[in-house]
Amino acid sequence: MLIDLTVCVGCNVCQGACKEENQLPPSEEKYLSLTAYTALSKYNDLYIRRMCQHCDVPTCVSVCPVAALSKADTGPVAYDAEKCIGCRYCLQACPYHVPKYEWSSTRPRIQKCKFCAPRLAKGLQPACAEACPTGATVFGERDELLLEAARRVSAEPTKYVPRIYGKDDVGGTSMLYLSPVPFEQLGFDARLGKIPMPMLTMSALSKVPNVLSVGGVMLGGIWWITNRRTEVAAFEASEKKGETPRPEDKP
Repeated sequence: MLIDLTVCVGCNVCQGACKEENQLPPSEEKYLSLTAYTALSKYNDLYIRRMCQHCDVPTCVSVCPVAALSKADTGPVAYDAEKCIGCRYCLQACPYHVPKYEWSSTRPRIQKCKFCAPRLAKGLQPACAEACPTGATVFGERDELLLEAARRVSAEPTKYVPRIYGKDDVGGTSMLYLSPVPFEQLGFDARLGKIPMPMLTMSALSKVPNVLSVGGVMLGGIWWITNRRTEVAAFEASEKKGETPRPEDKP
């Protein structure tokens, strides 16, 4: 989805449609929560819409030990509560701090935007995009939305900051944003980098075998040197006492 913050009027219809689709309490919420998969906050005269970014290479999926989270070809990062063991690694791993955990439940689950996966399977738009009355949220193919976003920025360079948030942040996301002010002023983390976080982890882990091998050789060498010194010291001490060293005592 392409979310153009310059077009949003703060009507909150998107959140209402999301709550209705997911059978959540119909109250207005400014922050993501167990009962708000999308939220609308305000910065000066600008309305900021937030939800799960549905990363192209999701960190939450990479850390889940039981595959309760998965990435669909159509875009959504899906969650299977039946597989979830409640480890909450996804909460720690998400660079956008999106997943929420049902701490007070006896059968806790993770709650977040589902990207209306059931609707997408039927060929429908996500509920929020369909309900948006101003076109602030547009659903479509990612490549086409990137072209549209670039066209808008090029056509009105004084209206937008020259950045499409989500284009390549942490490897790219399914949610793309346009803004008239720098994204960091709106609470977006603009320093995440372009490399998917799971790739950074794999890069670090790939060095572990080499570190262990080198470390093992070094420890073995240290042990040999220490043991050798002990043997030499014992041999020299026996010679000073005039004792005849046994063959096995000779270094």
